Amino acid sequence: MGTAWSSTRSYPWEQGLYVGGIETAKVNLTLRIYSNAWHVYAGLAILNPKAREQIERYASSATELFKMMLEGGNGGEEERRRFRKRVAWAKERVFGALEGEAGGKEGKGRRRPILLSEDLLDRFSLSASSPVTPTGPSATSTAADTNTSTQTYPPSPHVAPPRKHRANSHLSLLTMVDCWAHLGINPYNHLELAATPLFRLFLGVAEYLFLSPGPSRSSSSTSTSTSSTTSPPTSQTPLEASLHSALHDTWHRSDDLEFVCAARGWSQAVSFGSFEVYRRRFEETRAFFEVTGRFGEVGRVGGEMIKAVMDSEVS
Repeated sequence: MGTAWSSTRSYPWEQGLYVGGIETAKVNLTLRIYSNAWHVYAGLAILNPKAREQIERYASSATELFKMMLEGGNGGEEERRRFRKRVAWAKERVFGALEGEAGGKEGKGRRRPILLSEDLLDRFSLSASSPVTPTGPSATSTAADTNTSTQTYPPSPHVAPPRKHRANSHLSLLTMVDCWAHLGINPYNHLELAATPLFRLFLGVAEYLFLSPGPSRSSSSTSTSTSSTTSPPTSQTPLEASLHSALHDTWHRSDDLEFVCAARGWSQAVSFGSFEVYRRRFEETRAFFEVTGRFGEVGRVGGEMIKAVMDSEVS
């Protein structure tokens, strides 16, 4: 996600395209990762054979789902059904044992959702702060260009819509669950033993997207979107709103394409087994976000968000 935003020269908290709820978690998680040193993640990605396998599968899932989105959006009911069936299959494979939650049943092994509502995440939105729109000539960062204090970037060409919750494809989360499903990974198996705070947050937002009974607050905003070819139902779960937007809305297609390219690029970089290649890609993206001066704020806000989420799990 960070590389995709960097490629479009777009800060998500400024444009008004991705605000509220799940988007708040995505932005905070991305900036929290890039506020750390590159080698924190490089060793995990390059030296662990299983990580390489998972990263490659993630890139494949992103590519396949994006193609199915395009086919469904431009095709007929059969193409749309195929896309929805693929997502439903992944949901069943990963979250099937938790389906009782939707009906509030206390089944065997039932657990509380990690994230209980979008309102919890809204408390930590970066959009509430004064925006920092970089100006000046565009500068391309390189491996040797690590001093980013003077780097500037032109404003994004995006036209910001009203700042309100708006459904989008959530392709990154659909991809994550699809990847787990294909690899037969149950993210809950070692949640209590080995899960980092970042993993808990990623799993939590995926769990909310796939399991929340809704209705999604985004559904009301998409009903007035001029980029949607069909009007969505007035009441949708977050997942239903996501799938409808993936198939019918076009405003986020270019960003989804950048995300797919970024996922494939990172997969290729890791497959090379080169720490230098990894460092260059990481620091290039880091430079784009570092110029905003928000890493300190993200560390504070992210810590508070993690604490709130952890408290919600045990409350």
